[in-house]
Amino acid sequence: MRFLISILLALCASALVTQVRAQDMLGDLRDSGAGFAQVTPGRTLQFPRDHGAHTDYRIEWWYLTANLSDRDDRQWGLQWTLFRQALSPQQVKAGWSSNQMWMAHAAITTPEGHYYEQRFARGGIGQAGVKRIGRDGHFNAWMDDWEWRSNSAALLPARLKFSIGDREVILLLESTGELVANGIDGYSQKSAQGQASYYYSQPHIRVRGFVNQGLQQTYLTGKGWLDREWSSQALAGNQQGWDWFSLHLDDGHKLMVYQLRHADGKHWLSGNWINPRGTNELLEGAAISLRSTRRGAVNIGDDETRELPLEWQLALVEQKRSWRIRPLYDEQWMDTRIPYWEGVVLVEDEQGVSSGVGYMELTGYQ
Repeated sequence: MRFLISILLALCASALVTQVRAQDMLGDLRDSGAGFAQVTPGRTLQFPRDHGAHTDYRIEWWYLTANLSDRDDRQWGLQWTLFRQALSPQQVKAGWSSNQMWMAHAAITTPEGHYYEQRFARGGIGQAGVKRIGRDGHFNAWMDDWEWRSNSAALLPARLKFSIGDREVILLLESTGELVANGIDGYSQKSAQGQASYYYSQPHIRVRGFVNQGLQQTYLTGKGWLDREWSSQALAGNQQGWDWFSLHLDDGHKLMVYQLRHADGKHWLSGNWINPRGTNELLEGAAISLRSTRRGAVNIGDDETRELPLEWQLALVEQKRSWRIRPLYDEQWMDTRIPYWEGVVLVEDEQGVSSGVGYMELTGYQ
């Protein structure tokens, strides 16, 4: 019976992927979300409640990236993401009738290359989810044997374990600063038409752990960045995708910037500038200058390539600071249900001197 269920799940996942690839990749994110809970200004983020799932909203994610190095000071990176999507506004949480679908992505950028994996699960059957467990209500997010397990109801400290092929990743995550509410107190506007999400981050994460591959074990240390976001309509109808950056600067500042690309070229820009003491400043569009400086061909599978904007010039107008951003490797493509580029980037000042590291995500490039 378990074998039969596995076959049925594989067939369903294959059909779902085929259907989505034949359509607009980001169409679900543009849907009006009628019937679901809506994002409105003035809601106060509450913890640990908001670390958990918000099943009355359509989409949600728990998104970790980390810039790491090994004992030889070589650059590594990792991504671990758990996505939740409600298939209908009606709340059905238990059993095979659950309206909650889960998807997980994991990726690791090594000195040898970029490797990734994706998984799918139905809610309500214990295969995936986010909940509080034990007498003390410890935070727990999982899919199959991929698991984020905290020591308390808070997100951190935590142990993260996942695998990609024959690589097993085991990490300890610790916070070194406060959570950051993005936008206005966590209300993050995405367009002039009013699309928005609830959005907070933990950009202050100390990461240490191991990657095991066969008899080889590699010790890694570095910095992580967690994004938490939920919404019922993340994109406006004329938005084609986004370019997103999270940067750990060598002087202690953290910077998150994203642009949502409009068909008419009038893109929506926003971000957060976080100083070493943890003070957070909202960056609106006029405060940010962002332009691509190099496009490159990236292998997206089946001997097909796609031109992507891989190098960027990013400036903060009021701070009078600017940086060059380039990928550690061009080939950090995620050929997943919604394909996208996500990977390690290096940050340099105008003179070409190393100024930090970070992660970049590029979506919606057809």
